[in-house]
Amino acid sequence: MTIFSATIASATDFPVGAVRLLAAAATAAAAPDLTASPLPELRVGDVLDGEGLSLRVLESCWLTGSPSRLCWRLEVLESAGADGEPTGPVEFSVRREGFALAWITLSDKGAAGLREDESGPLVGRLVAERLALRAERGFLLPDEEGGLRSLLGRLALEEGYDLIVTTGGTGVAPRDVTPEATLRILDKRLAGFERAMTAASLAKTPFGAGSRAVAGTVGRSLMINLPGSPRAVAECLEPILPILLHTLEKLHGDPADCADVRLTPGLADHGPRC
Repeated sequence: MTIFSATIASATDFPVGAVRLLAAAATAAAAPDLTASPLPELRVGDVLDGEGLSLRVLESCWLTGSPSRLCWRLEVLESAGADGEPTGPVEFSVRREGFALAWITLSDKGAAGLREDESGPLVGRLVAERLALRAERGFLLPDEEGGLRSLLGRLALEEGYDLIVTTGGTGVAPRDVTPEATLRILDKRLAGFERAMTAASLAKTPFGAGSRAVAGTVGRSLMINLPGSPRAVAECLEPILPILLHTLEKLHGDPADCADVRLTPGLADHGPRC
């Protein structure tokens, strides 16, 4: 468990639902509500518990000024109220329960507001049935490689999302660039995930052979491409949902012997092979 001390700026209040900033120090142009030096390693969805105060990590950001400083937006979950709110140095413990999911829908029409996104929210619902989630956030982008690559890097390397799933842009049309953006950032490729998704698609339609979806890891984040239609999202997720938990646990350093792990009672004789 991570424990750190943060100093609360004078006259800072913490009404439930308010958003406050945590940074290592102020800049010439902005002062955070809480300062901690060094800044602790945090991930989206972490909960910071202190005496009379509980805060949830929402996202990373940058304090204005030059040079800017990395900071975290924190949502106030619990507060002792005006009479009991802490001041000065406060010791916080970092609580991390469950996983953080980010889904990204790639669609020119969707990003322009011309089409309702059904695939991204479906990813969220299906994953939530298998994994305990501490945070979920969706994004809607046009089919542009640069914007997607930038977002993938931020979500994985700055904000620490455990699972990042894209939907759309995996075909062969000129603006289908999701695999290219993903491959540029992956550390390790998971060919087994890709083969499982292709096999599931081909079991339904020969057009499944045209998908170029890739999967892999970036740091401690698992990254998966899915096709754009809701039906294809469900079909491709089906074979990999049972192994998400095991994969994420291993990615986060679980030392357990893979030979002792089993997926479900129905697959008792077929444990994962790491």
